[in-house]
Amino acid sequence: MDDYFAKLNGEDPGDIYAMVISEVERPLLACVLEHCGGNQTRAASLLGLNRATLRKKLRTHELI
Repeated sequence: MDDYFAKLNGEDPGDIYAMVISEVERPLLACVLEHCGGNQTRAASLLGLNRATLRKKLRTHELI
């Protein structure tokens, strides 16, 4: 994050939370889903999500 702020050259950043979550969430979902052999129910359980929420996130990140 320090590098990101340094590269802004005084400009105000926008929607940092969404940017960070999108960078972290996709690889996390892909890794957990792979670990579970594609079993979405098990992956959702490991992530502490319900299956419908996981499926929505997988679609958002084009992982299904």
